[in-house]
Amino acid sequence: MELREAALALLRANRRHTLDGHQYTVPSPRTYPYQWLWDSCFHAIVLAELEPEAAKAEIRSLLMRQFDDGMIPHMVFWNPLITRPYNIGWGKKGTSSITQPPMIAYAAWEIYKKTGDEAFLREIFESLHAFHKHLIEHRDPRDNHLISIINPDESGEDNSPRFDEPMKLKENISFFGHMYERWKLVAANRVCNFDVEICTRNHFWVKDVPFNSILIKNLEIFAHIASLLGEKEAETYSLLHARLIKEAMREHLLEDGVFWSGTGEDHELLKVDTWAHFAPLFAGLYTPEEAKAVVEKHFHNPDTFHSPFGIRTVSKQEPSYRPKGFWRGPIWFAPQWFIYKGLKSYGFQEEAEWMRDTTLALVTRNGFREYFNPETGRGYGAKKFTWGTLVLDMMDI
Repeated sequence: MELREAALALLRANRRHTLDGHQYTVPSPRTYPYQWLWDSCFHAIVLAELEPEAAKAEIRSLLMRQFDDGMIPHMVFWNPLITRPYNIGWGKKGTSSITQPPMIAYAAWEIYKKTGDEAFLREIFESLHAFHKHLIEHRDPRDNHLISIINPDESGEDNSPRFDEPMKLKENISFFGHMYERWKLVAANRVCNFDVEICTRNHFWVKDVPFNSILIKNLEIFAHIASLLGEKEAETYSLLHARLIKEAMREHLLEDGVFWSGTGEDHELLKVDTWAHFAPLFAGLYTPEEAKAVVEKHFHNPDTFHSPFGIRTVSKQEPSYRPKGFWRGPIWFAPQWFIYKGLKSYGFQEEAEWMRDTTLALVTRNGFREYFNPETGRGYGAKKFTWGTLVLDMMDI
């Protein structure tokens, strides 16, 4: 009960209201004082249990700034005085011009499971369908059924070494050097007016494993929503494309028993060992035999991903591994949560319990910090960071 109260207190403290009546939660008051797409989905998942009406408000505020073509931006700057490099381009005023992993259907379904509010699902149905259609129809320029991201930030893992090769960056690039290169990429995409076919060919074109895995899971959940609402065409569309993306990932991105992100027209594999190997567990992409091999070879290996405090986001064997390097090695709660959900769905109960216990221990020891050193357990980055509240959703074993 103490953890539950602390999580609710944090989410309430980070809650913001706009002059025109919208409500959202900032991930951290000082470091991240805006609204982010997948962060708000994480908030809604937790708030579905704690304060369902606040969870609905979180989703509604995201959808208020959806683009006409269906895209939902990864950042909303509700304060009109705020400017950031990401709000250049063809985005609506006060938003970024790129997106983030599509977790909204999952969050909406969690709200429905707690409330039974079918009217809420009906209210947001067309917006969710339009977002998925945008990704499928605008982010697959060669019709390969693999959805592309046009900036590392769209993965949610800003400076992950998965993206060093397509950005032509060295493994020892600094945090701020990497940030500058991503800002340059947004500016380059502005020049080509965010035309994905042109921009990807000339700048950055990655079929990211976690992004596609998350989309598959959300398409399948959205199909449940469509079925519930009697929307047969949307249900069929969602299941079809979930299957097509699954098949394409197995055909083009699976090698040596794990999935790798790919780049370019020929899907060149970006062979950097990151937690992305585990993301397909969330979407059920591995066969039971493949999943067992991934858990035995990668999850339990202390020389690669398994640390005393959780799963490293980058293998310890990678030259780019940095235990304090933002997304270049530290433990983050969102990957912990995705891996936990995947392990549980495959029946790896002992491993799932370990994920839950290590995540809870990090919160208990450090409070709600942004990320953690996998070798020492020390917390770094933003304070009063909301991702730690996801541990409440991991307490249902």
